Amino acid sequence: MSTTASDPLAALGALPGVADAVDSVRKSVDRVYGHRVMRRRSNEVTAEAALRGARGSAALSGADWNLEEVRRRTDFSGEDEARTIGAALRLTAEAGQLLSIWRQSPLRVLARLHLVAAGGATRDDAVGRPRLSGESVDEPLIEAPVPDADEVAGRLEGLSQLIIAGSEAPALVTASIVHGELLALRPFGSHNGLVARTAERIVLIGSGLDPKSICPAEVGHAEQGRAAYLAGFEGYLSGKPEGMAAWIAHCGRSVELGTRESTAVCEALQRGAA
Repeated sequence: MSTTASDPLAALGALPGVADAVDSVRKSVDRVYGHRVMRRRSNEVTAEAALRGARGSAALSGADWNLEEVRRRTDFSGEDEARTIGAALRLTAEAGQLLSIWRQSPLRVLARLHLVAAGGATRDDAVGRPRLSGESVDEPLIEAPVPDADEVAGRLEGLSQLIIAGSEAPALVTASIVHGELLALRPFGSHNGLVARTAERIVLIGSGLDPKSICPAEVGHAEQGRAAYLAGFEGYLSGKPEGMAAWIAHCGRSVELGTRESTAVCEALQRGAA
């Protein structure tokens, strides 16, 4: 995040193309919130969005299960893919409980998210804290060089201060930058992708853009595919204005696809088919 503006997140919101992405996302979110089903069955839509969002996030982390298998399964121990699905489901459930803490202590929230994701599968002394010098990172999807522990600590603190200070930037911009920075840093020994996508969800909900958590960006990230996800992330890593704008636009498209998914859920509920 290399900008000298007094509000760096707001400065990113002024990049070419970003305003269009923000506007498109806002319109798509308004449409699904205006659906007649949302007036009386929003809790059901929220629950379904959480399930589908967790499935999408897990798919990007290597566990691409059919939605009905995720819905049917009760035991997520055992093989690696099952544990990944279980971690994604736990994180989605936890996200809504951390909204009030995020703006005051984002680092505390990130530590909690890693603790929830790890679920006892990681060495006890490495759970819920940023990795130390010499500790490895297990994040197979992201092959970019891993910053050292000192850089991670400094950039995490910078990200935390940006969040605590607040910004005039649209929610999409803040959520995208939080997501991208956590992917770039991979601050924990494991589950960084899952944690990054959950943090994006927290920003979108807590900002008021998606207060009922019915627009799962994770669905859209998975639907666009791993190649598009990594291409967008490469734009973020470049630090160039056009690359950052491309990443924000990718995240915006993911939110729009998530709203489309929830609109389909609303339609199914209206027909009595869900």
